[in-house]
Amino acid sequence: MAMNGIRTDRAGAGFKPMHFGAILETRPDVGFFEVHAENYMGAGGPPHAQLERLRADYPISVHGVGLSIGGAGPLDAVHLTRLKGVVDRYQPALVSEHLAWSTHQSGYLNDLLALPYTAETLAIVTEHVSQVQDVLGRKILLENPSTYITFAESTFDEVDFIREVQRRTGCGLLLDVNNVFVSAVNQGTRAADYIDRFPLAHVAQVHLAGHAPAEDENGNDYLIDAHDRAVPESVMSLFETAIARTGPVPSMIEWDNDVPAWPSMLAEIEKISVALRATSKKNELYDVA
Repeated sequence: MAMNGIRTDRAGAGFKPMHFGAILETRPDVGFFEVHAENYMGAGGPPHAQLERLRADYPISVHGVGLSIGGAGPLDAVHLTRLKGVVDRYQPALVSEHLAWSTHQSGYLNDLLALPYTAETLAIVTEHVSQVQDVLGRKILLENPSTYITFAESTFDEVDFIREVQRRTGCGLLLDVNNVFVSAVNQGTRAADYIDRFPLAHVAQVHLAGHAPAEDENGNDYLIDAHDRAVPESVMSLFETAIARTGPVPSMIEWDNDVPAWPSMLAEIEKISVALRATSKKNELYDVA
């Protein structure tokens, strides 16, 4: 079975150049690889040489981290043009961005910052998502954030806000189940309730990752979306809950810090793949669409 040109019985991973040699040598049975768009906005060099070789054997997804979809000002036209260049060059199966902001005036903050969920923010995000889709000439996926604070001025909860952005723009959704878990712990809510209410019919990709425990200056525990370890059982369980309802969709491990050698990454891919195949078999057994 495939979705958007990606096999749904095999998980994928974020591509790391340190794994390139092992991937070429072993040709692993992997569903797809994801790259951050900003790493390929230059004209050439080793990054493009590697990605062109990888693209010959595997589907690619492009994940943007710097567009600042939720920023109050206009989108950076130069950045958006460069993103279009990457998408046109590699024709990825999927293109995604974050529901977050990372710019202020001419400054770039190198972070994915939370938004107040208000009518004003909804109008901004809707306009920006529509603009990106118009420039790229294709649907993008919007990813739910990991959050550490909430805003008193918010008049939507996050799920309702995302549902309305999707309705107005026709975009797809990237469900990051680790972000759901991290945010639920930090906000004192139930991750399963978030999944129950999420517009799962529009989910075209899933991210999984590891998170790290931390403590604030007042001694309160919280979680950081660290991407620095294997997917914990809590996140795997939430993933299985989600795909039991969506059916198998392109799913992958993000491991961006303290990146392990390729065999450890492949083991995580296989763990996710096992869950995808189990869900597919259940759907076939019970004829679940």
